[in-house]
Amino acid sequence: MIAAIICIAIACYIIFYTITICLIDCDVELAFYEKFGKSIGHLKGKVVFITGASSGIGKHTALTLAKYGVKLVLAARRRNCLEEVRSQCITNSGGQLTVNDVLVLPMDMLDINSHQKQFDMALAHFGQIDILLNNAGRSQRAFWEMTHLTVDKELFELNVFSVVNLTRIAVNYFNSRGHGHVAVTSSLAGVVPIPYSGSYSGAKYAIHGYFNSLRIEKLRTNLKLAVTLLCPGPTYTEFLQHSFIEVPGKSYGISASTTDRRLTGERCGYLCAVALANETRESWMGIFPVLPFSYLSVYFPVITNWIVAIVTPQKMFKMRDGNEGIVTEVHTV
Repeated sequence: MIAAIICIAIACYIIFYTITICLIDCDVELAFYEKFGKSIGHLKGKVVFITGASSGIGKHTALTLAKYGVKLVLAARRRNCLEEVRSQCITNSGGQLTVNDVLVLPMDMLDINSHQKQFDMALAHFGQIDILLNNAGRSQRAFWEMTHLTVDKELFELNVFSVVNLTRIAVNYFNSRGHGHVAVTSSLAGVVPIPYSGSYSGAKYAIHGYFNSLRIEKLRTNLKLAVTLLCPGPTYTEFLQHSFIEVPGKSYGISASTTDRRLTGERCGYLCAVALANETRESWMGIFPVLPFSYLSVYFPVITNWIVAIVTPQKMFKMRDGNEGIVTEVHTV
């Protein structure tokens, strides 16, 4: 009798969990924190340094944080875009932030030698930095065997090595304070490998290795360090248009359509802010069927292998980019 009750309870739990992840647009932990966790307002008065803040997820995360009175360092290459984002942040704050509370910091992540100077400038302005959010990066759409090695190197320089370098500068600063928080915008492509983005998936897997290693290394040390991996799925931003392809020096050049099945930039930015406020370790964001497929891939890899053997790479690509036929426009050398 007891065994039967346990089996029924387990079956009900599995059914409830399955239905839940098909209906929500983020992982269960993050959905819980959104409803019952710390409010984003918990970060009010703190300073968040965001790279890649001129557009996309970085911009929308900044706008969300500003609404709750969070002070910001907006870093990216395009000063004019950063100025626009700063203006929007101040307006969004409803009077909580002034011009001095949002620092515009023109910065090229590939200029590794400038990282320390840029970080020190932000530190001199605010006197403290509480969270570093590494958001700058580019995606990729390319055939694996046709990708020039130069593209791999350029993608890793931007998406991995520049991120690691700036994070090390931040961690050394946090060592002197005794506490801090580093976060990085990874991707569900760093959780589940995807076709036609081999270099990008490889870079995101590398990011997970670097940051998970950092988290474990700092356990039970004098540094109280939170490490957050943000993993969005398909999101409506300018990200797709500027993606790498197989050959160096060129971009994908195809914009996401408003009819695509994607998470909105606003929603993604909000969820990223919730994750930062609650210091999550890893947070997934995406709409059906991307999120359930990610759960299946991680927790039931054998079943996933059977599905992948049946589903064509083109269909997986369609699920990833949320539209019809775009795979046929992947460039060839």
